[in-house]
Amino acid sequence: MSKYLTFDERLEIQKGLKYQMSFGEIAKSIGKDRTTVAKEIKRYSHEQKTGYSGYPYNACKHRKTCDRKNVCPLGCTKTSKYKCSICQLCNDVCDDFEEEVCSARFKPPYVCNGCEQYGKCTLKKLIYDAEDAHRLCQSRLSEGRTGIMCNEFDLARINALITPLIKNGQSIHQIYESNRDVLMCSEKTLYNYIDACLFDVRNIDLPRKVKYRPRYKKPEFKVDRACRNGRTYKDFQLFMEAHPEYSVVQMDTVCGTQGGKVLLTIHFVDTSLMLAFIRDANTSRSVTEIFDAIHRILGKELFRKLFPVILTDNGSEFSNPKAIEFGPDGKDYRRTYVFYCDPSSPYQKGACEVNHELIRRIIPKGTSLDNYTQDDIFLMMDHINSYKRKKLNNRSPYDAFSFYYGEDVLKRLACKTVAAENIILKPRLLKK
Repeated sequence: MSKYLTFDERLEIQKGLKYQMSFGEIAKSIGKDRTTVAKEIKRYSHEQKTGYSGYPYNACKHRKTCDRKNVCPLGCTKTSKYKCSICQLCNDVCDDFEEEVCSARFKPPYVCNGCEQYGKCTLKKLIYDAEDAHRLCQSRLSEGRTGIMCNEFDLARINALITPLIKNGQSIHQIYESNRDVLMCSEKTLYNYIDACLFDVRNIDLPRKVKYRPRYKKPEFKVDRACRNGRTYKDFQLFMEAHPEYSVVQMDTVCGTQGGKVLLTIHFVDTSLMLAFIRDANTSRSVTEIFDAIHRILGKELFRKLFPVILTDNGSEFSNPKAIEFGPDGKDYRRTYVFYCDPSSPYQKGACEVNHELIRRIIPKGTSLDNYTQDDIFLMMDHINSYKRKKLNNRSPYDAFSFYYGEDVLKRLACKTVAAENIILKPRLLKK
């Protein structure tokens, strides 16, 4: 018998909730334990912001007695402006908003399926839908089959334990046998984490390991998705609403051939300036090392000014956000905030993606990066950043960045301007 619920069983759960059956009754009908049903409902229910005919979503405690008008700061053009409480924007812009949460959501069945007031309720609802639950479950199962999942706290704990011992000349086997109960993972897992560059030690620190060539390419390793808690795209939007004065920096990876060198691109959205750094491998450590280097060059205050908020995708190379946020100075000093786009949503950092088109003019897709040096990449970015843009009022990103932050900062970042007549955006720029 499979330990996972089938789609038909989820349909039975949805049907049971509709007819106000208890967890025990639902569990009996599908041949499962009642705790299984309760966990299923809590895990895969989703929120809905809906109202009913003539009354849109409104979760304010004062919605029934409120007589406020013209709440919108820019002037509302809607026909409902005579009474803001029946406008769907009311909760977002009103200073007197206080959310009301239905008490029924805090007791079984924890969802609004089958609620008698569902058709006349404008509060935030929690709904269990069999189709959505099954799709989400399958997605999580497929993600769980790729790589090895480990949260950042466990990685830091294991790293602190094994790194000093390895540097003292001990083998992984020796360390594992002496600390089996503390490590709480297999010996093979330790080797895998070192291969993925998740620790401060590398394979070069393992004398016997470097003598043998791996038989096959290891799969991509990922840190536990819990690292993205509080860093989703929705969290990013809320953060920017609360801090509109912060500028956004978008970050991404440009790949060459499979298994070869890659580029880390850092795009300043306001000025369209892009930095690029070549990396030997597409690992999280290579990313944090670049930011640590930039931090040393710029200093604390200037780094925080240039990198207040970083938006990136869900690549495994960006799976250690705390190392980027707090850096080598430890957890007491935050130097930036890291947020992630939604999966399969590159348009959410479209400015960075568009600028990659200029890189691809010089380094076409599929071209190996192994023969390029960092000086080559600096040269390429100098030509790209000197290229004038219509959206910058026909100024170059170099000029725009210099206007806001000064030319001295550009010199620290190894950026140079190129005369307009000398700009080359063709592969011959880097031809050797």
